[in-house]
Amino acid sequence: MKNPLLYYSTNRQSPLLTFEKALLKGQAPDRGLYMPEKIPVLTTDQIMAMREMEYHEIASIVIGSFLKDVIDCEILKSLVRDAYNYEVPLQHVYDRKYVMRLDQGPTASFKDFAGRMMGRLMNHYLAEQGGELLILTATSGDTGSAIANAFYGFENIKVLVLFPTGEVTSRQRKQMTTLGRNIQILGLDAKFDDCQTLVKQAFSDPDLAHLSLSSANSINIGRLIPQIVYYFYAYSRLRNVSGNDEVVFSVPSGNFGDMMGGMLAGKMGLPVRKFVIATNENDEFPVFMKEQIYRKIEPSKNCISSAMNVGHPSNLARLFALYGGQLDEKGQMHSQPDIEQLRKDIFAVSVTDAETKNTIKQAWDKYQLLLEPHGAVGWCGLQEFIEQNPDAGHPDQLCISLETAHPAKFPEQIRDILGFDPELPPSLKGLEEKSEQYDLLENDYKAFNNYLKTKY
Repeated sequence: MKNPLLYYSTNRQSPLLTFEKALLKGQAPDRGLYMPEKIPVLTTDQIMAMREMEYHEIASIVIGSFLKDVIDCEILKSLVRDAYNYEVPLQHVYDRKYVMRLDQGPTASFKDFAGRMMGRLMNHYLAEQGGELLILTATSGDTGSAIANAFYGFENIKVLVLFPTGEVTSRQRKQMTTLGRNIQILGLDAKFDDCQTLVKQAFSDPDLAHLSLSSANSINIGRLIPQIVYYFYAYSRLRNVSGNDEVVFSVPSGNFGDMMGGMLAGKMGLPVRKFVIATNENDEFPVFMKEQIYRKIEPSKNCISSAMNVGHPSNLARLFALYGGQLDEKGQMHSQPDIEQLRKDIFAVSVTDAETKNTIKQAWDKYQLLLEPHGAVGWCGLQEFIEQNPDAGHPDQLCISLETAHPAKFPEQIRDILGFDPELPPSLKGLEEKSEQYDLLENDYKAFNNYLKTKY
């Protein structure tokens, strides 16, 4: 090993680690999130050359820049080729306004991009070093199914997913609960934030040190880095041939992992004019951007964009660290980030359920653009940005909004708003006939601790 990139904790109380150690550990011992000590910057020539590359080739360059000296580049090429064997459609809507459909993977969610790559990296390092892992992860919708699918069948890795029973759709739940083998699912009568809190408590509990716990939520650096890739991919396909474009990305945001991937892409040299960060009615971040005061929302509000029902996004700790601030896992601000630079780079907006439903209807009626609630929040946020910045609506301005899950995962909402059922992608066909298996538990850490010690 020559001179690998090191990773620090956002709480600044844990030692620096190499990528593979940060990946396998998941969360830092001080409950902070790992961030690269330096952000690798790609040259303009490298970015321009991506136009002629396949997705997995772009992934090899972007991910490889963070994994320098900790993985053989030929092994990495093989892993990304295996992980990314599906399409990434860029749907034209009007002028140079597009929707990037991140809903074509094995579980029809953008979480496939991160989960599949992280699973392969973890499996690679465990095969090299020996040992086993128990992955603990909380889900508000799509993370659980994507992680369960990505890690399914790995002999050295067991997965336990916690989910709020009242806030995931039947199809989202069945994508997790019908697998079995090394995948265990645990339902709680609670909010996503409660599930996330239990997971974080377990990581810092010395009573569970024997379990070799790790995380597959976006708190894991191995989930974050692969999410940088599709921003470069979209730009490579849609930029002007001359390469003098600045792009606007609109990102529907819940736990802010997807957003954080985009922010890192910008710091790596991707020419981004603005990130539109669109939340649902859990508006703690838009309020912070306006008032410079951060307040968690407890309990989080239950919106139809259920995967974004997050009252304290974990990845805000990374965003604030990127801009010179420090926010801990409890939502306590230790030092303010550079708010003026944040406002320069980000347009933050909150979208109501009523606006979400109206956006789904208008997008379909006007453009035959089929959106589900999360993608609709992103598209609505983009329209709000254009309304407040009319030059962004110019036909030549490139704007890309992210669609993060397949509309067929939300049939009730689509049926209510548009009057028809979305066609099922292959990954969702046959789910209704499969039998489920999952446990139920009270929202109590002592009960969770006992469950872990009894089960594992």
